[in-house]
Amino acid sequence: MYSICRLYSAGLLIYALVALAGLAAHFRKTRAAWVATSLCCASTAAAALELCASVGALIAGEEFNWSLPSGLPFVHYGVRLDPLSAFFNLALSILAGCVAVYSIGYLRHGSAARRPGLFCFFFNLHLLALTLVFTASNIIFFLVAWELMVVASYFLVVTDHESSESRKGGLLYMLMSRGGTGMMYIGFLLLATAAGSMEFQALHGSGQTLSPVLGASAFLLLFFGFGVKAGIIPLHIWLPAAHPVAPSNVSALMSGIVIKTGIYGMARVFFDFYGVLPVWAGMLVLVAGVVSALLGVLYALMEHDLKRLLAYHSIENIGIILMGFGSALLFRSFGHPQLASLALVAGLFHTLNHGVFKCLLFLGAGSVLQGAGTRNMEEMGGLIRRMPWTAFFFLIGAIAISGLPPLNGFVSEWFTYQALLAGFGATPELTRVAFPIAGALLALTAALAAACFVKAFGITFLALPRSGNAERAIESPLSMKTGMASLALVCVLLGLGATWFVSIFAPITQRAFGVQITQQLVAGNSLLLTAGSVHNGSVSPLMLAIALIGLGAVPLVLWLALGRKSPRVTGPTWDCGLPGLTAANEYTATAFSKPLRMIFAALFRPRREIQAEFDISPYYPKVIHFESEIQPTFETRFYDPLLAGIMAIAARMRKIQTGSIHAYLAYIFVTLILLLLFGVRV
Repeated sequence: MYSICRLYSAGLLIYALVALAGLAAHFRKTRAAWVATSLCCASTAAAALELCASVGALIAGEEFNWSLPSGLPFVHYGVRLDPLSAFFNLALSILAGCVAVYSIGYLRHGSAARRPGLFCFFFNLHLLALTLVFTASNIIFFLVAWELMVVASYFLVVTDHESSESRKGGLLYMLMSRGGTGMMYIGFLLLATAAGSMEFQALHGSGQTLSPVLGASAFLLLFFGFGVKAGIIPLHIWLPAAHPVAPSNVSALMSGIVIKTGIYGMARVFFDFYGVLPVWAGMLVLVAGVVSALLGVLYALMEHDLKRLLAYHSIENIGIILMGFGSALLFRSFGHPQLASLALVAGLFHTLNHGVFKCLLFLGAGSVLQGAGTRNMEEMGGLIRRMPWTAFFFLIGAIAISGLPPLNGFVSEWFTYQALLAGFGATPELTRVAFPIAGALLALTAALAAACFVKAFGITFLALPRSGNAERAIESPLSMKTGMASLALVCVLLGLGATWFVSIFAPITQRAFGVQITQQLVAGNSLLLTAGSVHNGSVSPLMLAIALIGLGAVPLVLWLALGRKSPRVTGPTWDCGLPGLTAANEYTATAFSKPLRMIFAALFRPRREIQAEFDISPYYPKVIHFESEIQPTFETRFYDPLLAGIMAIAARMRKIQTGSIHAYLAYIFVTLILLLLFGVRV
């Protein structure tokens, strides 16, 4: 226990010291290159210590608690490293270390390079706050760490504060976070009132002691409060606004782990603070997951901004995680702890997998942005020749996020499918229909995600350059490639080694449902993954990888045996009689997504405008201008009317702000009278 405590504390201490060193370097105007290298290396060391502490806690399968007095009554700084906290801290440590290595080269260019010391201050403060969010042992300390995380995130998002787009994205992020935190405050207070304590240990099962109305209210407040941070639809609007404008290493961290603080909060509430929930609660979470997954990928398909596209895919994958959580809640409600454990493993495994491959993709997008100078895919093309390593790592992330074997995204989505398929035969008539529908929509989501990343990779890296910046693009420095390579390797290891990795979920499912299903998820000498038993379905990622390599080797062998001696003739590509192929002949991102834009026109409400300029005859246009856009449905149909209503109410309330001191004294007097009357009645 003491070694784990020392490792954990040392990691926190290094984060704090590096943050202070960055602040000191900012005021002393220390050389940028030295600051970026030394402070990012120290952050990597802190992440390594936190990784070791988390792995040790998961292997031990025990709970570690320690605290420090704050000097205030009823408040102390308590830390609780139980299996659930250790798992999320493990994910944070992996991503923090890789992003820190990537940042060594990234901080030498762009807006963050102008103030590297200040950036490192907020970056390490952010990592410190995230670690405390995952490991806080009481409500007050958790909320303090949460607020610190939000503030640090805001300053990282608005690093390029000279840009109005950056300021708007940061403001929207802060406003949505304020609303979500307000709901969390009320929900936590309801649970703490029932438990008589603010300690997480005392809150275990406290949701069951509340009345049905208060218990449901606390559940809904906490679900939607954490849902704002997770980015579930319709609380998602800050993601596509904040992620693109933030520095790419910050976007990677926010998408990879910051939105997972919402998932951590949900997991803590669903499977720790509550016991068996009503069926409607599990159905709500499942439906929210299905809607977020499907709409997230549909909106991603319409995007031409590479980072906004990735932001919408974060919403999609949060939906897949919630499918697992919702299924687990339903299975527990109907008395199936084994299936509930399977669904929880699926949700948590996808939480880690999404963090890894989405972080990799955002780092790849940052490399493209730094090398080509644009986020618009319509101005890219041909980057695979100029940036081959970035293209290779981005391709691995694209395969993983598309759920294709044998990488990690395939494994966790396969577990989710198995849980949904099992739900049809294990739940009553009215509920069982939801599981095959959710499974079918998950399959549709996976297919659309694959199509989206065919577009993202093909338009960005293949064919001919569409702009001068793309023609002059340069590959990223070694540190940035090392950060991406590390995450790509983790994607491969979590896929091929899934049979060895799933054992870390045993203590989590034991505490949540009283069963350890992970031993039943592995068969065939640790070569097969199963859905509880071999008869329920099995797959071997390692065997799939060997089969794919074998199939890929067949044409290579045939070429070596026969093709090398065959005569070859090289000629120009057929250009349909035109003078020659140029970038204007290429498929565009708009054209690629047009069929789906037409199919889902009721959702997208597309608008297009075509203008032609003629030279001699109306039959021979000289220039054609084409513009197409889709309607942001949730913004225009929900948030804009809501904002207009709030502003109208605020305008009417201004009448009570007369500017007269006598009026304000009268308000205070009336308030005191009402309080006295209320106190007498009580």
